[in-house]
Amino acid sequence: MKNKIQILVASIFVCGIMSLVNTVKAQTTDNTIEEIQLSKNTFNDIRTRLMDNFDLTKVDYKQGVVNSVVKFDIAKNGKIVNVHSNGDCKNVSKEIENVLSELDYRVDRKKVNENMIAYTYVMPVTVEIDNR
Repeated sequence: MKNKIQILVASIFVCGIMSLVNTVKAQTTDNTIEEIQLSKNTFNDIRTRLMDNFDLTKVDYKQGVVNSVVKFDIAKNGKIVNVHSNGDCKNVSKEIENVLSELDYRVDRKKVNENMIAYTYVMPVTVEIDNR
């Protein structure tokens, strides 16, 4: 019985030391996320299409300058998917999501590296809603 208790205590001690070593290692390892840039023309093309298809006639938008940040993925076929937008006005953010999700646009595969397909992209969007 005494041997079993000693083995249990030794096992707990070893596990504790191992978790401490792993925690220290995780805190000292350089775990930076590498930023990947789409070409400037690709973002400009997406912004242009967003502006062309954005419905500014809805009355439930907040008036003035509305800042939003939209996040999206690019599928293997080049389509924009998993669109999520956050900003000053939830209705503007919802419209941004709808426009980009329904956009019949494909990112040119020649401009995008094969490894870049699985990443989430972040794009700031500013919309100015004038008085009606």
